[in-house]
Amino acid sequence: MHIVLLKHFAFDDASVILAWAEQEGCQTTVLFPPDGIALPRMDDFDWLIILGGPMSAYDKEDWLQQEKRFIRSAVDHGKHVLGICLGAQMLAEALGGKVYRNEQKEIGWHPVTRTRAAHRLFEDVPASFHSFHWHGDCFDLPDGALSLAYSDACRHQAFAYGERVLGLQFHLETTPSCLAMMLDRWQDELSDAPFIQTADRIRQEHTAVRSRSASCGTFSTVSRPFAR
Repeated sequence: MHIVLLKHFAFDDASVILAWAEQEGCQTTVLFPPDGIALPRMDDFDWLIILGGPMSAYDKEDWLQQEKRFIRSAVDHGKHVLGICLGAQMLAEALGGKVYRNEQKEIGWHPVTRTRAAHRLFEDVPASFHSFHWHGDCFDLPDGALSLAYSDACRHQAFAYGERVLGLQFHLETTPSCLAMMLDRWQDELSDAPFIQTADRIRQEHTAVRSRSASCGTFSTVSRPFAR
């Protein structure tokens, strides 16, 4: 299986995903759409992974429009598609949903709860778990999408579209080095708000969550069904 992985900020760390792909015998190509690079042909890959970023899915930059068309084409061609945070928002918009500012920013380690809906791409995920979040936008589900999870701050934390497409608002792939860089570069976003934790709390929770339940904090939890 050949994976195309799209990154949107330079210090994003995809090492968890790349390690999993290597373990599964997958070839991975990492691309950076904000540079205006040409995206591959549909015949050149099997699985598309779209990572997060500090921009919004509804911004007007040409590369964002190009990427959303590419995402929609990947879905239409029957590719496996996984969108994470910004990636999930672009995926939702590409499929006809609306992306907009959420009432509350959600930053830090917060609980996620599964809905009663069942889907094979979410079958290994616990009924409730803590995950890392860093987002201010949310989305309405596209027609035909299945809501799979929610949180107190955001009613759509995960959705499936058909049998091969999954969107996640939360981050299972965050590494300690990327987390440290985010806290350094984006510390101005850590305001006093109901669903925004302090930098110290985020660091403490990171240690606690990793020791409490590794299965909830690893990319392989949701990626395993894609490889079947």
